[in-house]
Amino acid sequence: MAARTPPPRAHARTGRGRPTTGASRPPTPRRPARPTAHRRRDARRRPRGSPTAQRHNHNTTQHNETRGNMIANVLTIAGTDPTGGAGIQADLKAFSAMRAYGMAAITAVVAQNTTGVRSFRALDPAFVADQIDAVFDDVAVHAVKIGMIATAAIAEAVAAALARHRAAPVVLDPVMVAKSGDRLLDPDAVDAIRDKLVPISTLITPNLPEAGVLLGRSEPRTLAEMHAAAAELHALGSRWVLLKGGHLAGERSVDVLRGPAAATVELSAPRVATNNDHGTGCTLSAAIAALLPSHSVEDSVCQAKAYLSDALAASGELEVGRGHGPVHHFHALWN
Repeated sequence: MAARTPPPRAHARTGRGRPTTGASRPPTPRRPARPTAHRRRDARRRPRGSPTAQRHNHNTTQHNETRGNMIANVLTIAGTDPTGGAGIQADLKAFSAMRAYGMAAITAVVAQNTTGVRSFRALDPAFVADQIDAVFDDVAVHAVKIGMIATAAIAEAVAAALARHRAAPVVLDPVMVAKSGDRLLDPDAVDAIRDKLVPISTLITPNLPEAGVLLGRSEPRTLAEMHAAAAELHALGSRWVLLKGGHLAGERSVDVLRGPAAATVELSAPRVATNNDHGTGCTLSAAIAALLPSHSVEDSVCQAKAYLSDALAASGELEVGRGHGPVHHFHALWN
């Protein structure tokens, strides 16, 4: 397998609490190593400028040629988190960290904190669609991220709205369960996500339990099973699949990225030892969406993973909640 060198990443700081004026700062530890990518022997890599590569990027080539130095407008369609660590709040922070202008259409209002979900209220599907229409009717949207959908009716409304506006690229994070283990999706909504949202997506980013639910079987438990599951997920219609392997044991976390023509890449990074992992899936998918208007899918994923690793490493600077705290979305900016 050929090794791929990931892009440069922002510097991460660690340490508990914010430094005060005149106070000495602790020495900065070494940053976590960047994710490394390994391509399968049977993968067929094509130059990004080739017609095939352009077609596979699901309209991202058009954005790459026309965006120039302008700031991308990125829309998140997801639920809320009043503590700011997940949901649209995390998405908007990740958009800003990636230097994109963030917008949001809310699907559900969630009463949650770092210890768990108390309740949530799904919004009327027509109202969700109205929010999406309001944005597209006025603003040039360069990428869309979909998170918590909550109900089958909302999934269908979102799919119809995005089809009306021919939105691309679309990143789907099939949120089903919160970090605390609380369910955020009606059981009958899985079919709607699989049948309506996955086929219109440029990239889907399920974790292992979510992959199992989408495929209707037990979740992958080995790297070999991850490759097989990624192939099955890709067959559902999304152009790219990022299957996240964080639930597997090991010193390193390995994700599997599968794209057109059976091209498969393993993205490996050392685990960051922290309890501040609330909203990691939201943050990663949002960062990818913010990068897609000006980068290829593979480069967007690599840069977003590097950003998330640094945000996890710097999360100790925040003191938010008594449970699973948030990552530090602005670790590179709050210097």
